[in-house]
Amino acid sequence: MSDIYDLIIVGAGPAGLTAAIYARRAELKVLLIERNYISGGQIINTYEIDNYPGMPGLSGMDLATKMSEHADKYEPGKVTADITALELDGDIKKVVTDKGTYESRALILATGNSPGKLGVRGEEELAGMGVSYCATCDGAFFKNRTVAVVGGGDVAVEDAIFLARGCKKVYIIHRRDELRAAKTLRTALFACDNVEPVWNSVVKEISGTDMVEKVIVTNVKDGSETELLVNGVFIAVGNVPNASYIKGGQDPDALKPGELLLDAKGYVIAGEDCASNIPGVYAVGDLRSKPLRQVVTAVADGANAVYSVEKYLAGV
Repeated sequence: MSDIYDLIIVGAGPAGLTAAIYARRAELKVLLIERNYISGGQIINTYEIDNYPGMPGLSGMDLATKMSEHADKYEPGKVTADITALELDGDIKKVVTDKGTYESRALILATGNSPGKLGVRGEEELAGMGVSYCATCDGAFFKNRTVAVVGGGDVAVEDAIFLARGCKKVYIIHRRDELRAAKTLRTALFACDNVEPVWNSVVKEISGTDMVEKVIVTNVKDGSETELLVNGVFIAVGNVPNASYIKGGQDPDALKPGELLLDAKGYVIAGEDCASNIPGVYAVGDLRSKPLRQVVTAVADGANAVYSVEKYLAGV
């Protein structure tokens, strides 16, 4: 491609769309690259989002549509393509896709992450209909109901504690006979009288007609199966950054030119200004290494990153 953009944004979830809005309002020449034909990232699969300020009760698809329409108002360039590689070791950044190579002076990476999946029957079919990967997003919809949390780490235990405050009963399903979470979290969890651990067990199947109705678990020691009647299943077995196209590592001294500094889980290390270790390259939203990943933190990243991009392009 002969055109060189001021900014390429890779990914059109809340962070990427916000970045596109801010960048076009700053009159930058922008290209937005998204692999899916529908923008919005993970929120398009969320039945209802009740914690985004000013828009309570809005479906994930509706919020994604509003954000996408807002971005389209400013007419950024748009391409639907899969990213295959990045070339970041020069002043001009190159994004290699299955539709061609695009060049820019600055680059925002906004490809997010994907929740770790169980890979069991019913998981995909009931996603958004009782199967959730975010307790803080969806927990309020299960007040006074029975739910299950799958996992044994810090996030799973934090989710179970959070859910126990409003749910009638919370099962926590773990493949071992003790949790991996921090001791303080374990203590807090077992202080909840409506939490019941299901030890040495894995989920075999999640079932229901239109909504989750039960989960079938298998005991890993004796092979026995148990049915748990639940209204929701919260899966907390980790997340995976959508970063297969990124070259990088954890040791800053071992990085080659053009490689990004990553944390132990593969997320791009960047501060609140969203700047990575490579000048002109920024990471936002769920791809950035940070403690809280929500729609509201993603849109904040999008705004902060463009502010940083403007200063970078101006040589400030």
